Amino acid sequence: MCLVPANVSFRRVPQWCARHLSERQYSVLLAFIVGVLAAAGALVLKGAIEFIQHTLTGSMDVSRSQWLFLVYPIVGIALSALFIRYVVRDDISHGVTKILYAISRRQGHIKPHNTWSSIVASALTIGFGGSVGAESPIALTGSAMGSDVGRRFGMDHRTTMILIGCGASAAIAAIFKAPIAGLVFTLEVLMVDLTMASLLPLLVACLTATCVTYAFTGTEAMFDFDTALRFEVSDVLSVGLLGVFCGLVSLYFTRTMSRFEQVFTRLPGMWTRIVAGGALLAGLIFLFPSLYGEGYNTVELLLNGRADEVLNNSLFYGQRSMLIPYLGLILVVKVFAATATNGGGGCGGTFAPSLFLGCIGGYVFSTVWNGYFPSLEAPETVFALLGMAGVMSGVFHAPLTGVFLIAELTGGYALFMPLMIVSVASYLTIVAFEPHSIYAQRLARRGELLTHHKDNSILTLMSLDAVIDKRQPHLQPDMPMARMVQVISRGTEYMFPVTDPAGKLLGIININNLRHLMYRTELYRLYNVGQLMEQPVRVLHTDDAMRLVMDTFDDTEATKLPVTDADGRFVGFISKNTLYASYRKIMRDFSEE
Repeated sequence: MCLVPANVSFRRVPQWCARHLSERQYSVLLAFIVGVLAAAGALVLKGAIEFIQHTLTGSMDVSRSQWLFLVYPIVGIALSALFIRYVVRDDISHGVTKILYAISRRQGHIKPHNTWSSIVASALTIGFGGSVGAESPIALTGSAMGSDVGRRFGMDHRTTMILIGCGASAAIAAIFKAPIAGLVFTLEVLMVDLTMASLLPLLVACLTATCVTYAFTGTEAMFDFDTALRFEVSDVLSVGLLGVFCGLVSLYFTRTMSRFEQVFTRLPGMWTRIVAGGALLAGLIFLFPSLYGEGYNTVELLLNGRADEVLNNSLFYGQRSMLIPYLGLILVVKVFAATATNGGGGCGGTFAPSLFLGCIGGYVFSTVWNGYFPSLEAPETVFALLGMAGVMSGVFHAPLTGVFLIAELTGGYALFMPLMIVSVASYLTIVAFEPHSIYAQRLARRGELLTHHKDNSILTLMSLDAVIDKRQPHLQPDMPMARMVQVISRGTEYMFPVTDPAGKLLGIININNLRHLMYRTELYRLYNVGQLMEQPVRVLHTDDAMRLVMDTFDDTEATKLPVTDADGRFVGFISKNTLYASYRKIMRDFSEE
């Protein structure tokens, strides 16, 4: 711990600690600070959501449907969208995706406003009924806090990355009271490598955040769940099939959300998206009130055998025979409610929707299973619990996170074996169709996803713009050879671009191929650049992935290649030597312990 003398001003604390603490001690201290900050953010967010929801819905009559459900979601989405548009003035949706992008493409820099903006936007969205979760926004908040602490204390790139992971893991640990799940989430989803340099700070951040949450909300698990079930070998079949079912539910959720998001991106104007998203969400919540907010109330009811109460406030109140059809329809429409929330302008994540869907899916599966195989009983409450782990593992491609999170959320540690079976089965099912999680899809398509594959990770961390040489003068095709010689003699390069007046690349001049002409001054008046230029063996583009750039150099055996933008305008040259020097530098930094 850093015991700073009283005569040392706060501004000099970083310098004092850097001199008196080892690198590992310093990172642990910063992880502790990040853990406290992330826990505070989580407590504020959960408190704000509960206050808004209690104010709006606390006095509702559960025996009838509520017309206010047609109003609240639209108001929440509009308030959130206006806040983001006119106060934040930046995109803050898809929290975990933004963390992954910051790690892979922004050198760990997350904008300072993310330390608070996601809290405000998601509280408005979810409090007014947005059918999303608070976990992704708070994970982004925690990561932003880690990034900000790293910046303020002058940490290097590697330590800042660890602090970003500390912030995300601490936020998850705090909001779920699940320190192990927070740690595993960072390793599986954010893909922070497990080394001794990262493990200890992550543990400290998770434990600190959980203890802070315990101090304010008690040590009880998030969900009250009690079972005397003993796992038997005969249960492997039903649990394994539940895992496959959860994997298919995850696949449906992932693909449908990805495609439905594109519908909203094509809608013109903010107000069009607000009206479309708000109206769809409000209509779905009116028909299925369980879609209101995160859905944890429904999860609590199903886990505690009070499934009849799920029909409260709905058109099917008191009709027990409609429970399974009602839950089945929710399985289908939840993805549309969640996508409409974010697509309309709200702010939220997919943690809560995946847990919600898993709980309902597990309950429906067990009910159907018991109807056909009564001798192989599958308890509804237990399978609802297992389903949560299954869908979470499938949606996030994170089986360990699913296992530990559900065990810590419910205290169901006795069910580790079935939790592992259902999580692994779900994961293996979805990866057969989708190689990336719902968070990673957007980045993977653009080649911007950091993975545990070290070579691919280094290529992802490399910036194409950083290795482009933009200093060469442009030659015009009608430039006389005499003038060309004057221009190129001022530099030390051997390759020059030939462009039209708009800057579009027409060809290149390679001095090495013209030396037999350049020493014959009598030819200077006979040739111009257009006659001497040649076509490059390959042209790179500014949006090319680094893997493609590397492969292009290997395939062509070129030493230098031109780069153009999307409109064909010349940007600069990339040298093979510069490219590999950058690769080796990042490899060296990446490999240091």
